Amino acid sequence: MSDGRWRRAGGTLIRVISVWAVSTLTMLALAGILPDFQLQADDGDTVTRTAFTAAWGAGAFGLLSALVWPVLVRSLLIVPALVLGALVFFLNGSLLLIALRLIPDGRGDANPETAVVVAAVMSAVASATSTALAVRDDDAYRRRLSRLADRRRRRSGVPQTADGGRGGPPGIVFVQLDGVGHDVLERAAADGLMPTVAGLLSDEAGHRLTPWTTDWSSQTGASQLGILHGSNFDVPAFRWFEKETGTVMVSSRPASALELQRRAIARTHDGGLLTVDGASRGNLFSGGADQLALVLSMAARLGKGRRSRAGYFAYFSDPANAVRTALSFVAEVGREIGQSVRARVRKETPRVKRGGLYPFIRAFATVVERDVVVAAVIGDMFAGRTAVYADLVAYDEVAHHSGPFSRDAEKVLTRLDRSLGLILKIADHTPRDYRIVLLSDHGQSPGETFAGRYGLTLKDLVRAGCGLPVPRSAQRTRSASEARDAVRIALHRPVAGEQEAEHPAKTSDPVVLASGNLGLLSFPDIEGRATREQLDRRYPALLGTLAAHPGIGFLLVRSQRHGSVVLGPGGAEVPVAELTDGEGPLAVFGAGAADAVRRTDGFPHVADVMVNSMYDPETGRVHAFEEQIGSHGGLGGEQSRPFLLWPRTLTDPLDAVAADALRGASPAGPAGVPQAGPVGVPQAGPVGAEAVHRVLARWLRELSGPQVPLRQEGFTGAVRVDEPFPDGQPLPDGQPFPVGPRSEGPAGTGVPVRADAPDPGDAVPGPRG
Repeated sequence: MSDGRWRRAGGTLIRVISVWAVSTLTMLALAGILPDFQLQADDGDTVTRTAFTAAWGAGAFGLLSALVWPVLVRSLLIVPALVLGALVFFLNGSLLLIALRLIPDGRGDANPETAVVVAAVMSAVASATSTALAVRDDDAYRRRLSRLADRRRRRSGVPQTADGGRGGPPGIVFVQLDGVGHDVLERAAADGLMPTVAGLLSDEAGHRLTPWTTDWSSQTGASQLGILHGSNFDVPAFRWFEKETGTVMVSSRPASALELQRRAIARTHDGGLLTVDGASRGNLFSGGADQLALVLSMAARLGKGRRSRAGYFAYFSDPANAVRTALSFVAEVGREIGQSVRARVRKETPRVKRGGLYPFIRAFATVVERDVVVAAVIGDMFAGRTAVYADLVAYDEVAHHSGPFSRDAEKVLTRLDRSLGLILKIADHTPRDYRIVLLSDHGQSPGETFAGRYGLTLKDLVRAGCGLPVPRSAQRTRSASEARDAVRIALHRPVAGEQEAEHPAKTSDPVVLASGNLGLLSFPDIEGRATREQLDRRYPALLGTLAAHPGIGFLLVRSQRHGSVVLGPGGAEVPVAELTDGEGPLAVFGAGAADAVRRTDGFPHVADVMVNSMYDPETGRVHAFEEQIGSHGGLGGEQSRPFLLWPRTLTDPLDAVAADALRGASPAGPAGVPQAGPVGVPQAGPVGAEAVHRVLARWLRELSGPQVPLRQEGFTGAVRVDEPFPDGQPLPDGQPFPVGPRSEGPAGTGVPVRADAPDPGDAVPGPRG
């Protein structure tokens, strides 16, 4: 035992000396390259003296970085997130200047600007060297992870167990790949773009892939609110107008997101999916978690454990992280500019403008947010938290502007797959077992924008139908983007359009809002929900103009005579109560469309007129009412078909939903149970985000111990709903990929077994927020 400790101590000493030596050589090289950085006296020094000076400076800088840096970063969490990222470089340069001042005889000197560059390069080189040595020494890597786990165990007062703490109930990590549709994921795995996902799909004992169907509002605000808080009632779109207050609710505005979260909690009387030892990372909503990072609904809240920026500490406490992220950020900006220029040169269509600040917004989504969120998830796993839910928005942002099937979007999927691989690999070394669940909140449907195809925006068309003046040239409709608003929140800037949205120019003018290929028309001067008869008297041509337009699929409007009705081309008119999938205006929109429209029609804040764009089932294309060539928000195509990729040790999602429906778990009846439909792809998974919430909540209960998965042959007696990796296709490059832990519980089912299992409708154990 003593010899083992000496060997470990010796190995640690060798790694420290190696990093020190590499840092010294880096400092010597930079001193020779940069004219404003010197390590010699004015009259020159010997090589030995210069090397000693460099070693002294490198050692002092390393010590300051290890001891002072974490304190500095923690004290600066109050500043905006992106400002903190930029400030890292200046703080790092300041530490280098202090280190140079500590060199005897004052031989070290550098200009402040040069010090920032030298510090950044040295931090990156030291981090790379340390990482490389750790990778080559598996024992050292495992010891480091063990120390992290022991430190957390001592703080929590949990006694050490013989198995290192991995014998207790497993935790669960939900990773949301924002905007990645079921078919996109399956295709990317089959084509070798996502080898990590391909490895999960090809392992028959590992994971299963299941599609699920969104609500009519197929966007993150509605889906994630339903998934994390169990209710997305009265969320008709990404943004909508509320007449009683005269404001526009925007899902990505912190104030709106907080209000939506409050409403959901009041409706369900439940704090959320993550109230028991949970963490929320990169989401619109908290899910009731105490540990938050980049959570928009909590962006304005302060206080211990409640600051959404607190998650930055774990990432920026290592200055090398800031260097790597900054370099990747710059590279991503250059990549986007190059890809945009290439698209213009090749005259690719459809195409939208990608200039201005967009390259920086994209880089924030694909680099900064990804790096911070993944680092926070890894920290949560090291800490042994019970439930973690993280959203990676990179694909969604790029697909909006480049297209969901573009090369640009495919490259983002590959980089996301690497992040998933890192999380799965880390799970082998965490203080508890983890089940890794991948899911998405919606997909995306391709297509030229409405304005690009017809030369006018939806707002222009509405004004023309109302007999109001129309601009001579089409005005662009601002694209709804969680990443765009996240950047503004990170800079403590108001979300663009907030003030204008809260106060329409004229109360007599219609308010026209867009949510992907879903449009919303509201008339502020008409109290309550406007009826068809009121609109026909005031604007006789409006509804007919909209319903007959080739770019519009159908309208939803209330009628005094027939209740709510759906209007379509050719004078089609069907009462909502009589809507049937595969018939009338909804004929091409597939199974579940009628129920989705009926549910939204019952929302208190449904718009006076809901407008869904056309959908071509042959090409899968829609027309977004925003500047997006990959869109989501309404009905039509892959936008309504996200996925669940879940461990087989858990209950099949369809079985879980059916069990809850039979027990009356849903207040609306058997909601969430898939219905057969004559048109489109048959639904083979949960229907609606609230149904997904019930599935995830059941999985949490199963892992906590009281419940076991439903029988493997399927509760409903239906065919299994997963779609395995295509037979006969090997993994990319022919290499197996190591997946996360799947160790079995005491009974071999992956979870502890108890005979007194409660009903599936029981709440998740623990205090509720």
